[in-house]
Amino acid sequence: MKLDILAFGAHPDDVEISCGGTLLKYASQGKKIGIIDLTQGELSTRGNIELRAKESQKASDFLGLTIRENLKMKDGFFDQNESSIKSIVAKIRQYKPTMVMANSNSDRHPDHGRAGKLVEEACFYAGLEKIKTEISGVEQEAYRPDLVLHYIQDYHIEPDILFDISDFERKKLELIKCFSSQFYNPDSMEPDTPISGEHFFDAIIGRLATYGRSIGVNYAEGFNINRRFGVNDLFNLV
Repeated sequence: MKLDILAFGAHPDDVEISCGGTLLKYASQGKKIGIIDLTQGELSTRGNIELRAKESQKASDFLGLTIRENLKMKDGFFDQNESSIKSIVAKIRQYKPTMVMANSNSDRHPDHGRAGKLVEEACFYAGLEKIKTEISGVEQEAYRPDLVLHYIQDYHIEPDILFDISDFERKKLELIKCFSSQFYNPDSMEPDTPISGEHFFDAIIGRLATYGRSIGVNYAEGFNINRRFGVNDLFNLV
């Protein structure tokens, strides 16, 4: 199976919050998309593993994902080591995505930055033949994605790339709300968090509108890339 886009998130809902509009737009064009969550979000202030798994399935159905998996790394304590890198390398080689999306390399939650760097390293190592991985006892071939993008999540990071998601901004909010345990509910008795406030979704729309305005569209999502990139037709930048 070959995916067009494989998005990684440190926790369930990272991908949807940060680049859900992009995935919705490409899904509408028939692209094959997958999400791999590194942890089950077991340290989350609100909800629990079982509930977050159900919410992840709901979001996956909403997106029409080709695959969604959870590597069940230890929330809060996964590290950049041989085992964690190889587990991601194996998934990259299994699904051979053209494009990989990952957490930002720096963010409010320490897991986000660590996950972003971990996935980026794994994308490089996946292309090295001397690093051996296997699936179901079968040795995998080396494979490296064409493009690795880091989505912007909490910190106000200056994006390198802005992608027009106009017409998908409201659907993105619906997608995020699949993870209802994490967001505003006036009847909830659980503790408040930075994303559970009543105006969190206003902030999401505000950022999308700010990004969009700078490129002359209504709404956009931002990404960073840790290398130079080029185009073969300058009119593609218009």
